[in-house]
Amino acid sequence: MASTFKVTLLASLLRKRSDHPLSRRDRQLLAPMIRRSDNVAATTVRDMVGPRRIHRLARVAGMRDFQYNPVWGLSRSSPRDEVRFMYHLQRYIPGRHRALARYLLSHVIRSQRWGIGRVVPRGWKLFLKGGWGSGTGLVDHQVALLKRGRKRVALAIFTQFNPDHAYGKQTLRGIASRLLLGLG
Repeated sequence: MASTFKVTLLASLLRKRSDHPLSRRDRQLLAPMIRRSDNVAATTVRDMVGPRRIHRLARVAGMRDFQYNPVWGLSRSSPRDEVRFMYHLQRYIPGRHRALARYLLSHVIRSQRWGIGRVVPRGWKLFLKGGWGSGTGLVDHQVALLKRGRKRVALAIFTQFNPDHAYGKQTLRGIASRLLLGLG
C-alpha cells in the first residue's frame, strides 16, 4: 500500500476521536501525514490508533484483501478494496471530522499531485493520496475520489516494478486519463 495506507490511518484516528474535537497534536500529525506524506507522522498515528482499530476499520469497510503490517507501508490491500473504501470514505469518518479529511485530501502538495492529479477533468474536485517506493519505482500507487455535485468517481491504481518513479507516475497518469475519459 505504501503511503496510500495513510488514508486508513487518517480515518482510524478520526474514528477514535469521533466524540471529541481533535487536539492540536492530532492536527499537527494529520496535516503533514496527508498533505506532504510525512512518514514519521504516520508512524506516530499508527502507534496512537493501534492495529485493533485499523483491523476494525478494514472489517467495517469490507476490505477482503487487507493485510496489516506493523511496518505500515508494507500493509497490503487491493485496488478493489481501496476504490470501494475511497468511494464510501465519508461513511467511515465521523461527521464532525469530515470537513478536515476532505480538506487534507484535497490539499496534497503540488509536487505529489502527479498521475491522477494531472488529469482531473474540469469541474471535478479531487481528493487524493499517493504512495511510492522512495522513488525507486518498486511501487507507485494512487487512490482518489473525484466529486462534481452529487456525482462521485473513485479510482485506485496500483503499479509495481516500474523502472523508476518517473515511469510509475507516467503510467498512473496514462491509466487515469483513460479511465476518466468522457467525464469532462
